[in-house]
Parts: sequence; structure tokens; C-alpha cells
Amino acid sequence: MGSHVPVAGGLATTGLAYARELGAEAVQVFVANPRGWATPAGSPAQDEKFRAACAAEDLSAWVHAPYLINFGSHTEATVEHSVHSLRHSLRRAGEIGALGVVVHTGSATGGRARATALAQVRERMLPLLDELTGREDPWLLLESTAGQGSSLCSRMEDLAAYVEALDAHPRLGFCLDTCHVHAAGHDLASPGGAGRLLDELVAAVGPGRLRLVHANDSRAGAGERRDRHANIGDGTIGAEAFRELLAHPATEGVPFVIETPGGTAGHRADVELLKRLR
Repeated sequence: MGSHVPVAGGLATTGLAYARELGAEAVQVFVANPRGWATPAGSPAQDEKFRAACAAEDLSAWVHAPYLINFGSHTEATVEHSVHSLRHSLRRAGEIGALGVVVHTGSATGGRARATALAQVRERMLPLLDELTGREDPWLLLESTAGQGSSLCSRMEDLAAYVEALDAHPRLGFCLDTCHVHAAGHDLASPGGAGRLLDELVAAVGPGRLRLVHANDSRAGAGERRDRHANIGDGTIGAEAFRELLAHPATEGVPFVIETPGGTAGHRADVELLKRLR
């Protein structure tokens, strides 16, 4: 159980101090401005401290790629920036010892057909996956969206074509955002809804590809297609659904990382609640 952590001031100095304050067992970080295209080099000293501390304290680390990335865009400049940005996140993840990089699956902009956008995803993203040849290279984890606009993946049935477009690459995995899938129409609050969702996910992407869960309750109702995070148990999903998710075989050994509101106190309460539910 863990949290996305702030890193302004240093990955190790700020990020790990925050994680310790929450009692986190896993951390997620940005290695670049999440709303920009800059690709900063990072600090070798902070990288080494972060990597060593994660190993010593048995913390699993994950990187979230910038939000602007969209391999389905009709704008060539956006696609080019997406390639450079994701390559940077993957490289930085390797440097800090992160196990995976989360990237949103994007959308088919400009009125393009879904098949056209997926063909472009294949052309531009598959070479990045093929660069992951080392045993310690990070996984690339796809994160579906809440279903806004011309999203390429929001429902679990959308994922099969996306994974097929990328040849079911051996370093390709999935990050399940509970708020996103609930808002997209998978009603996690319904009896057995969380278990059905995980069964559908495994059927779509194959066993062993779920590597990370973004554990977020939702202020929006099921099917409303709005990405509005809430603290665990305070939204329309409810705490019981997270208990069900944690009991499912597909999440065995999979870290749960919160991206919830509330600052330190809210985050600590969410991590503690997830530990109790576990």
C-alpha cells in the first residue's frame, strides 16, 4: 500500500520523507513536469539515494509519465513529443530503480477512426517497448481513462485491441485506476462488481499483466465519465469494493497506490484504511 508522493526538493529528500510519514510500502513519482514536455536530467545523487533507500526499506517505486502524452493524436508534433517524453520516463525509471512507467492510453483526436489511431500507437509506441531488453528494465503500464471524449481505452473490452496492436509485448502491463474504470461504467460498488471487473481485465490483457493499482474512490457515479478522485470510502465506489479487489487472485502481490485528495492527513488515512482492508 502506498501513495503518489511529491518530489519538489528531491526524489529522496522530499519523496521518501513523505512516504515514510504515510507508512507507505510503495511510491509513485513524476520524473518530469506532468503537464509539460520538458525532459530534465535529474540528480544522480538523489537518484542513488532514492534507489538505495527503496531497496533497503523494501519500497517498490513507480513512475507516472506526463499527462500530455497521446500516441493517438492527429497532430504530428504531439506524437513526436509523446515519443521523447515516454522514452525519457522509461530511462529515468531505470535510473531510479522503478519497476514500471504508467502512461495513459490516449485518444483518437481530430475525428480519426479508432483503427487509424491504433495503427499509429503501434508504429510509435512499439519501438519504445522493443528498447526494453534488460532484465531490470521497467514495465510499460497502460492506464485506461474515464471515457472522456474520443478515448481509445476506457472499458476493459477496449484493451484487447490496444494490447494486440502492441503485439502483446512481454514488457507491456496494465495499471488499473479504480476511479477511471468506475466512471467509465464498470460499477465497482455493485455486488461483485470489483471481482467482475478484474475477471474482465484478465480476459482482455491476459494473466500477469496487472502490475499496479491506482486506488482512488470516485466523486462521480458509475458511467458518468468524469475523472474526480475521492478518498477511500468517501466516494461512490466505497471501501467494500477495495476489500473485494484486494481479495481477488489477480491483485496478489500487486501494489495499491493512492492518488487521492486531502494532503498528508488524508493520504495517511487512506493508506491505513487499505492496509486494514488487506
